[in-house]
Amino acid sequence: MAKAKTHYTCQACGYKTAKWLGKCPDCGAWSSLLEETDPKADERRPAWGASGGSARPMLLKEVSGETETRRRTGIAEFDRVLGGGVVSGSIVLLGGDPGIGKSTLLLAALDRLARHGPVLYVSGEESLRQTKMRAERLRVEGEAIHLFAETDAERVLTATEALKPQALVVDSIQTMYLPELGNAPGSITQVREVAGRLMAYAKRTGVPTFLVGHVTKEGSIAGPRVLEHMVDTVLYFEGERGHPFRILRAHKNRFGSTNEIGVFEMKGAGLVEVSDPSALFLSERPVGKSGSVVTSTLNGTRPLLVEVQALVAPTGYGTARRTAIGVDGNRVALLAAVLEKKEEIPLVGCDLFVNVAGGMQLTEPACDLAVCAALVSSLQNRPLDPKTLVLGEVGLAGEVRAVGQVEPRLAEAAKMGFQRVVMPAGSARRLEDAGPKMKIVGVETLGDALVAMFD
Repeated sequence: MAKAKTHYTCQACGYKTAKWLGKCPDCGAWSSLLEETDPKADERRPAWGASGGSARPMLLKEVSGETETRRRTGIAEFDRVLGGGVVSGSIVLLGGDPGIGKSTLLLAALDRLARHGPVLYVSGEESLRQTKMRAERLRVEGEAIHLFAETDAERVLTATEALKPQALVVDSIQTMYLPELGNAPGSITQVREVAGRLMAYAKRTGVPTFLVGHVTKEGSIAGPRVLEHMVDTVLYFEGERGHPFRILRAHKNRFGSTNEIGVFEMKGAGLVEVSDPSALFLSERPVGKSGSVVTSTLNGTRPLLVEVQALVAPTGYGTARRTAIGVDGNRVALLAAVLEKKEEIPLVGCDLFVNVAGGMQLTEPACDLAVCAALVSSLQNRPLDPKTLVLGEVGLAGEVRAVGQVEPRLAEAAKMGFQRVVMPAGSARRLEDAGPKMKIVGVETLGDALVAMFD
């Protein structure tokens, strides 16, 4: 009997080599190459044609242009991130830190989807009793939820074919394996082949499939990068372990926008969706304290009001520190340099600490002016008016540039009781007269903005 061929695969990037190496030549990871067995030709997953594709090439005009049907899970924040609901035959990959609430969210979503027919929850990490305990804590009735504690992917597919569920959850993809491959569960080959067979089943039958993925120390989903290319949607559950807020964010979505976010709060009975995140993020805002500024950020179609906090203190070391949480540290250093050069604000000998309250991540430059205002407020120990919103992008020349979609930002601020907004003059000129009844202060430069905010 011929000996099976083997190769070494990097568990970080998927690089293959015929011999073992201490360091991966592709990604540079140390001790990441593991020996794996090459699958035989007849053991590979079925071709795409067997998974619901066409038997022959077709002209584009011959393909029926049916609109994808979406099924709502009943969790509004989850449906928002998915693009309006679950699409039939879609593959959704959900990643996040251990214990952040991935299994809790999917079990609650299955409870809603089970109203349309049977659903299947496959657990490769927990026993049936452990899953039952979580369901009782979440008050999940489970009349049509079928549980299956199994790690053999062939048995999972056999059970799924027999049950014909309305939705399938595999928790997690790293625990599944195919016996004929001979590799350990979680290896590159196993993850790729199991995901391929699950994808073929979902496309052929139209059953929406949810895959739970482990994450690495860097926060990315463990396994080959091809896994993220195979699925239709990649979701990340973000949040600090000791923080009650959880943010669901889409990094890839073939059926919707990747800018939408969903906000949840972790409580004793499970995840509770937050319908008004702005009120939640500003609920504990210190009033009358220096270094606190409120700005508006857009996530898809949803405007959110968040608090930017800054602390400026004399440095006790030779080199001043620049620490930022929730905002790019390089952006903070750039804005500090603009304040020093253009407005002669003495920040050279000070440690700068910037934080976005609530665990939000600010990525758009429309929040630049708020960061500058928070730094100056903390340095001079002068609080801003708590009913003032700060909005604008700051350039290297000290100019305040216009931002987009001002109307929904101001509408959200007016709803939260803000009475005054400091914003770029270019954006102020574009506002219609029918906008929110707020006092709008348009500024051209960073100096004008600081005068208007602290006047």
